[in-house]
Amino acid sequence: MSRNGPPMHKMTHSPDRPRRWRDLAIAAGCGAFVAAMVGAAYAAVPLYTWFCRVTGFAGTTQVATSGPSEVLGRNITVRFDANVIGGLPWKFEPERTSINVKIGEVVTVVYRATNESARETVGQAVYNVTPLNIGAYFQKINCFCFTEQRLKGGESRDMPVVFYIDPALARDSDQDKLDTITLSYSFYPVRQPANPVAEGASVGSSGRI
Repeated sequence: MSRNGPPMHKMTHSPDRPRRWRDLAIAAGCGAFVAAMVGAAYAAVPLYTWFCRVTGFAGTTQVATSGPSEVLGRNITVRFDANVIGGLPWKFEPERTSINVKIGEVVTVVYRATNESARETVGQAVYNVTPLNIGAYFQKINCFCFTEQRLKGGESRDMPVVFYIDPALARDSDQDKLDTITLSYSFYPVRQPANPVAEGASVGSSGRI
């Protein structure tokens, strides 16, 4: 004989619950991994720039902290290259295309940029030297590439570069046959934030500015 009363239900665990927790753990792990990779990507940019400046990797020239220790009799031809990229409406060219310099000689050359548009535009230059393994020996004392250049419509500007070739180059046996170095600059546009709408602008009948 069965007892009267409500039926007894067994306590059971849903088979979907462990799977749901596992999926949440995997999603959280993936999110943390993506965040770490994004952070590493942003950190890699300044680290790569620092590495190139210190080592001359990829033809990155050095920033001189002092003048050359000596001037040698060996001559090197330095060629000058100029480029404009990214739709910047500038004409950009060196004062002369090449020059013969002595190793250790401090030299000044001039590049000229002209804004060929009717509006003000801003550009900044990137640079390197070839052969790429010479960057560690190309010392720049002064260079326009470290700052943004703002030119009004039709404005021209002469921009000097002061440099020397480190005498340490002559002690590198791998460079005994080197006779030509190319210094290349490329100007690219610097995007400026849009001007805010002037206060007190008239409002049409539709209520839109």
